[in-house]
Amino acid sequence: MELKSRKAGHQTFILIAAFFTLLAIVGFVLYGLPFFYDFYIKDFGWSRSVVTSGNALGKLLVAPLFGFLAGWMIDKYGPRKLMMTGILMTAVALIGLSMMKSLGLFYISYIFVALGYVFGGPLPCQVLISRWFSKNRGKAMGIAYLGIGTGFALVPQIAAALERNVGWHLALVVLAVIIVVVALPLAFFVKNSPPDFETSLNPEPVVPVRDILKNPNFYLLAFGSMCSIAAVGGINQHLKLYLRDLSFSQSQAANVLSLVALMSLAGRVIMGWLADLFPRKYVMIFIYLIVGSAIPFLLMPDFNGRIYVFAVIFGLGLGGDYMIIPLIAGDLFGVRILGRVMGIILVADGLAESAMPMLVGKLYDIGSKSYSMGFIILICVALTGALVVSFLPKKKLSMNV
Repeated sequence: MELKSRKAGHQTFILIAAFFTLLAIVGFVLYGLPFFYDFYIKDFGWSRSVVTSGNALGKLLVAPLFGFLAGWMIDKYGPRKLMMTGILMTAVALIGLSMMKSLGLFYISYIFVALGYVFGGPLPCQVLISRWFSKNRGKAMGIAYLGIGTGFALVPQIAAALERNVGWHLALVVLAVIIVVVALPLAFFVKNSPPDFETSLNPEPVVPVRDILKNPNFYLLAFGSMCSIAAVGGINQHLKLYLRDLSFSQSQAANVLSLVALMSLAGRVIMGWLADLFPRKYVMIFIYLIVGSAIPFLLMPDFNGRIYVFAVIFGLGLGGDYMIIPLIAGDLFGVRILGRVMGIILVADGLAESAMPMLVGKLYDIGSKSYSMGFIILICVALTGALVVSFLPKKKLSMNV
């Protein structure tokens, strides 16, 4: 009884640490940095394809070189040290962006953004939660991923207030300090796995990575997730710029972004709950269809509340989008090598998430200063992801812990 109580206490701490790590690295940075794009355009005269190219270049360089390495290191040494490293790299990136006056430092800073994301973001948190939870893994993942939505909801309001009072340069420095303060101490005290981790996995066969790479389901999962992540990334990176084109003020744009984030909180809870009740393949298809059905609202003729209807629907899909991938990967390939499997998928998803926003920006720059073509492409990509995922098996492992 005492051992169970102690494990439950550790599980609670693991969820808190993962929550704040994801809040900092993903919520504040991945979703927060696009808030500053219009300031870069105004101060430096950069185009939309340029301001989105930093994220693209960072992911394109870092993901192929470090994605699998990070997964291997997590499987071998545990998530704790990589989480701490990623948090510090992310803070360095924001400080670099605050000091930039040229594209050189802009791109270097985004390389650190990508490194922080790979080493400290969803990958180690996914493995950490998968090690500590099995019976309620979907709910646990959903709770931890609330950190992303919470950070996403808070950062537009914090960034807007800071920008008004101290300017966007110092706003980035303050965000860097917040990230270190809220995430690093918790990550420091994380335990990599429960004491009974190895014995609890004895029934689970260790599948060699080379066998996984021969498995068609791996490629279905990778390509399907790439499509949805590309669609989500294309919207997230351009949403504030789109709202500014509609003459939304900084505060109004921040409110829309926060609404998307708040709905993503509900989406994470709902999708995590559904993932423990139904075959996760169907939950994944449902999420991708929600994303694909939200984007057309950005192309419709304007009507009262149009943007807010979009924000509610898109936020629900966004909430489950990243969270469902490791749950299905764990079902298909097991927890023992989840770090390496997700490390490879992270590379694929990172390439899609970085390249698509730059493509949308390029279409805007070379076209008639309209997002129509880019958003139509994003709808097609999201629906393609749902179609691809439909070919995955309906497998759900028996969870007993």
